[in-house]
Amino acid sequence: MIRASIVLAAFAAVITPAISRAAPIVTPAVVRLDSPESTQQILVTGTGVGGRPIDLTRTVTYEVANPAIATIDPTGLLAPRADGRTELVVIAGADRVRVPIEVSGFATLRPVSFENDVIPLLTKATCNAGGCHGKAEGQNGFKLSVFGFDPVADHAAVVMEARGRRVFVAAPESSLLLLKGAGRVPHGGGKKLDEGTPRYRRLARWVAEGAAYGRGDAPPVVSLEVEPAQRLLALSGTQQIRVTAVDAAGGRRCVSAEAEYDSNAPSIAVVDRRGWVRASDIPGESAILVRYHGHVAVSRLTLPRPGVTFPRPAEANFVDRRVWDKLEQLGIPPSGLADDAEFLRRVYLDTIGTMPTPDEARTFFAAADPNKRAKLIDQLLDRPEYADYWAMKWADLLRVDRDAVNPKAAIAMTRWVRKQFAENRPFDQFARDILTARGNTAKEGPAAVYVVMSTPEELGRSMAQLFCGVRLACAQCHHHPSDRWGQDDYFALAGFFSGVTRKTIPGGGTAVTNGSGGDLKNPRTNTVVPTRALGAAAVAKFDGVVDRRNTLADWLSAPDNPYFAPAVANRIWAHYFGRGLVEPVDDIRPTNPATNEPLLADLAAHLRDGKYNLKAFTRTLLNSRTYQLTSRPLPGNADDAQNFSHAAAKALPAEVLLDAISRATGVPEKFNGWPEGYRAIELWDNRVPSYFFRIFGRPLRASVCECERSNEPSITQALHLMNSPEIAEKIRAKTGTARKLADSAKPPAEIVNELYLTALARLPTDQERLQMLKVFAEAGPDRRAATEDVLWALLNTKEFLYNH
Repeated sequence: MIRASIVLAAFAAVITPAISRAAPIVTPAVVRLDSPESTQQILVTGTGVGGRPIDLTRTVTYEVANPAIATIDPTGLLAPRADGRTELVVIAGADRVRVPIEVSGFATLRPVSFENDVIPLLTKATCNAGGCHGKAEGQNGFKLSVFGFDPVADHAAVVMEARGRRVFVAAPESSLLLLKGAGRVPHGGGKKLDEGTPRYRRLARWVAEGAAYGRGDAPPVVSLEVEPAQRLLALSGTQQIRVTAVDAAGGRRCVSAEAEYDSNAPSIAVVDRRGWVRASDIPGESAILVRYHGHVAVSRLTLPRPGVTFPRPAEANFVDRRVWDKLEQLGIPPSGLADDAEFLRRVYLDTIGTMPTPDEARTFFAAADPNKRAKLIDQLLDRPEYADYWAMKWADLLRVDRDAVNPKAAIAMTRWVRKQFAENRPFDQFARDILTARGNTAKEGPAAVYVVMSTPEELGRSMAQLFCGVRLACAQCHHHPSDRWGQDDYFALAGFFSGVTRKTIPGGGTAVTNGSGGDLKNPRTNTVVPTRALGAAAVAKFDGVVDRRNTLADWLSAPDNPYFAPAVANRIWAHYFGRGLVEPVDDIRPTNPATNEPLLADLAAHLRDGKYNLKAFTRTLLNSRTYQLTSRPLPGNADDAQNFSHAAAKALPAEVLLDAISRATGVPEKFNGWPEGYRAIELWDNRVPSYFFRIFGRPLRASVCECERSNEPSITQALHLMNSPEIAEKIRAKTGTARKLADSAKPPAEIVNELYLTALARLPTDQERLQMLKVFAEAGPDRRAATEDVLWALLNTKEFLYNH
């Protein structure tokens, strides 16, 4: 307590000069506590410089007129002691704010409800989390439903299982539930409750009252209110969050001490278990997710850097306008434009997954046309490698796995996907074809999707993640902990795929057909769930509908669909800019908002208005000044990782990196069973043996999540690049780049220039050229060794391994 007081006093001294003379605002204006274990978080808000709200909750002084009625701690948490009335005095400098307090429920106790009062305690203590008793097999013979989604079963597990030894009504303090929770007997999960706290007292009172389930007519919680819902926060500032649960009868009670908190951007702001947010010194935005009893809400905090102004750069299109707006709000200056070499390599690798050749680089550098970048973008979008690269990416997401669907089906599916991108098929039609696919999997088409994903449930959650950016997997077993979706939503969506059937046909293929299907049952409640799309009303009837999936496809591509266009726009943005506006890219939900919501809305509208023309959409992104910013940060934006003030460095995907090594060394990779000359981005066979693919994170296509591809650097990767015999053989190959240059009549300076153009798509700086010429000088007449050494060094640079 002494240490905490010192810290609070020091913090108060730092921020006091910024507080205006306006009296602080205290919420709630009146406090009503209706049970011995209820608490109320007080929130004190002052007015900072410029009229900006500033949190004073932990810097003011609190006094309760009659401490026998209620007490308050230095964090602003008020607790009752006896029935009666008194008042709280909040002292902020010369200001005094008085708050009436009314306490009831001591003389006539309200019975503790297991569902409404005990389940939240178990959740707060993480007892029913997946890492403890909430996992599928439970823990040490004690199993709870995850996050308390099945309170009836949980009550039986606590009270009746294990011969009732977990609760002891005659002596509540001797109940195993309390003994282990308070750490008075050994407990694998450690201490979860402090004796004497409101949570401990409530649990003990529940046991003393008979450990009953509770009244069936107790109004359930229907929503959460979070204060502040939105706030500008000073760098390194703090903010207390107050949470109010609202029940079906309109009742309100503070659950700030019982709610769970999580930050979606810990580098911007972190939050503790009491809802106290501490901001970092990095400008940006953080959404604080608040969970309580199956409900979620969010507090959005924006951290601007004060006093920063910069000349607003020119705008190429609406992308730049929205990005500059955000950077101005946050006080983050954008970097300058990338030079031609940086732009050239970036746009080649991003768009076609292929390095430019030295001749292509020279031609681009020499061109004086002011529109040469826009023209290059148009040329790249029309190259066959564009379709190859994007077919590879979508074959990953659609799980085109040779072992799961057989080689013929994998080839047919890959060819079909490539054709869609080569012909620039509108993406809504591409999605519709996948949703309604049928026919022989060995024939060109998307039917193989329905072989690798074989159940209505798997298809429903996969299509939601792919095309709506909604992760439904949690809702199969329990209510989604961070979103609105429950089990009924999960099985309602799966109902669209209930008619899909598969038949083996002569020759070993599979025919995907579709019958009438039917609504599915929720296996937990054993009730039939009417088929409906996400957030939509149930389909009135499917009479005369041959394929239920057509109804889902109509909903998906409808202009007013709130999920499809933002999900597609965010996924494509993430590819070109290194991170999504929503991150992860396939986890779009109100509690995980976009870092620039106006921009995402404009991108979605642009995609819809453009009839889902992916090349036109991509052209808009690539022609923006934002995309063409340099990756070299400024002092004012070096720590920005979410607002696109400078280009992000992106590790090359395994296939692109292997192709780049082959291009730089002049020696194509030979894949087992494949004709020579095929590039890695052209392979349909995801099971082709390759140690390189394995260590550099090529996905096995076991899920539809972008996260399956790993681009995290590792020591194994570094050692392989430095010591791999296969790469060394490419560098030393008789027909390779190094040997040809070494055997040519070019002087060392020209050889160095050519190696830089080949590996990095740029010429060396004067300093780099001098360093590399020293290698040739030290090698003497052995030009071959010097050339190979320079090429090896370039292949091991971060500049080669990353797109930037």
